[in-house]
Amino acid sequence: MVPRAVDAVLSGKDMAEARAAVCEGLTGRVLEIGFGSGLNTPYYPSEVISVGAVEPNDLGWEMSAKRRGLADTRIERVGLDGQRLAADDRSYHCVLSTFTLCTIPDVRAALAEVRRVLLPGGSLHFLEHGVAPTPEVVRWQRRLEPFQKRIAAGCHLTRDVPALVAEAGLDLIDLRQEYLPRPAATRPWTYASIGRATAP
Repeated sequence: MVPRAVDAVLSGKDMAEARAAVCEGLTGRVLEIGFGSGLNTPYYPSEVISVGAVEPNDLGWEMSAKRRGLADTRIERVGLDGQRLAADDRSYHCVLSTFTLCTIPDVRAALAEVRRVLLPGGSLHFLEHGVAPTPEVVRWQRRLEPFQKRIAAGCHLTRDVPALVAEAGLDLIDLRQEYLPRPAATRPWTYASIGRATAP
């Protein structure tokens, strides 16, 4: 159920614009954690040589087949677990994560792995939802989070992704935060961070 729901909810014009923005600047060998149904594939720049896809859900991977087939970039499934990446140290130019860091159980371990596999000067590109700046919205996020985690594969509503990225020793060089253009009632889910951070 979750891969189909994610594919439906996280597509559309507003999401297309956000996905295009987060994919801007990707180059060389890219590792995408939480590949899902391949919603980012139309936005890979031509400078991307190959994509290693980390995707734990077989249904999500199957759903991505058509998008992978249309992509100009070679895409290979390279692992199932973002907390333990099956990759050598300093082996990727970029890592891409969209709506994934909210769900990984040990997000700090995942970000440590991201730092490990990035080449020096390589970049993490992320599009993630998380804790909002509005107190009333945060109150709703805290109320809804236990239910959200049960029905959405462990998805957290209150993670501060930019702070976690910085804590992992990655240098934030670009960050835009805003509510996605969706109805006000969805604000507990739609405060988004679009950013880029580099490995030392």
